[in-house]
Amino acid sequence: MTSPVSDRAPAGEHWWPMAVAVLCAGLLRLALPPALRNHDARWALLPVLVVLLGILVLGDPGRIDRQTPWLRVLRDVLIGLITLVNATAAVRLTAAIIQGASWTNDAKVLLGAGGAVWLTNVIAFALWYWDLDRGGPAARALGTGRSPTFIFPEMTLTEFVPADWSPRFSDYFHLAFTTATAFSPTDTMAVRRWAKWVMMAEESISLVVALLVVSRAVNILK
Repeated sequence: MTSPVSDRAPAGEHWWPMAVAVLCAGLLRLALPPALRNHDARWALLPVLVVLLGILVLGDPGRIDRQTPWLRVLRDVLIGLITLVNATAAVRLTAAIIQGASWTNDAKVLLGAGGAVWLTNVIAFALWYWDLDRGGPAARALGTGRSPTFIFPEMTLTEFVPADWSPRFSDYFHLAFTTATAFSPTDTMAVRRWAKWVMMAEESISLVVALLVVSRAVNILK
C-alpha cells in the first residue's frame, strides 16, 4: 500500500497564483452595487490587498518556504479581511433580495452582484484551505507540516505523479470551486472534522446565494 504523503519535501510554490486570486477578489468588489459595499469607495479594498500582498512577498521572496509567525499572521489577516468583507456583502445581498430592494429589480445588476459574491466566496475558502492544510504552504515546502487535512487523488494515485508531489494553490482553488458548485466533496476528501465544517459553511453560502439570486433573476426576466 502506498502512503498518501510523500517523504520528500517539494520546492516551495510561487506567490503569483495566490496573488492573482487575491487581486481578483479586490477587483470583483467593483461589480457590487453601493448597497453591498458598506458605502465605501469602489477601490477601497484593492489598495489594502496590494499592500498586504507586497509585504508578504517581500517577507518571503521567491518561492514560499519561510516559516515565520508574523508572515502566517499577516496571511491570516489578509484572508480574513477578504472573508469578512465578502460575508458582509453576502448578508446584505440576501437581505436586499428578501426585502425587495429596488436595485434587485435589475437582472443584470443582480446577476453581476451575485456572481461577484459567489466567486469571491470561492476565492476566500480556497485561500483558507491553502493556508491551513498541513500547516500552510511554507510547512508543506519544508516537509514540517502536520498530517494532511485533505486527501487529493494524486496522494493515492502516486504512479501518475512525481514522488515529491504536493498540493499547490490551484489544487485548493479547484477544491473550493467544486465544493461551491456540487455542494459536496468531489474528488478531494476532508479527513479532519474542522475541515468538514468549513466546507459545509462554503456549501451553505454558495447554495443560499445561488438559489436566491437565480430565483429572483428568473422572476424578473419572466
